[in-house]
Amino acid sequence: MELDDRIAITDLISMHGHLVDAGEPPDRLFTEDVRYDVSDLGGGVIVGTAALWEAGLALGDGNPVGHHITNVVLTDVGPDEVAGLSKAIGIMADGSCASLTYKDVVVRTPSGWRISHRKIIPRRRPLGR
Repeated sequence: MELDDRIAITDLISMHGHLVDAGEPPDRLFTEDVRYDVSDLGGGVIVGTAALWEAGLALGDGNPVGHHITNVVLTDVGPDEVAGLSKAIGIMADGSCASLTYKDVVVRTPSGWRISHRKIIPRRRPLGR
């Protein structure tokens, strides 16, 4: 993976928290047909940016007020595909928080790198248990 691609993909994954927290539509981050898997949170798989936007709006005040993305690790899969692994800390309005892992598939599109699949894995027990 070229350094420019690594920087662009890391910025893309990191930008998620800024855009979501600002209430921006997800189309700058995800492919139009993204598969956003929140099954481990009880929400199933959301398909497409329009459905993802609607799901966020429907959650309303149940959304975190802060998404903090850290520990971004990228693995080259092919010339136009990268696997991303990152940590997320979600801060709720009442001050409670959650630790999550994001497993991403990032693909090169005519508009630049976009996330085509994201699986969110909540971290509820220490030491991987």
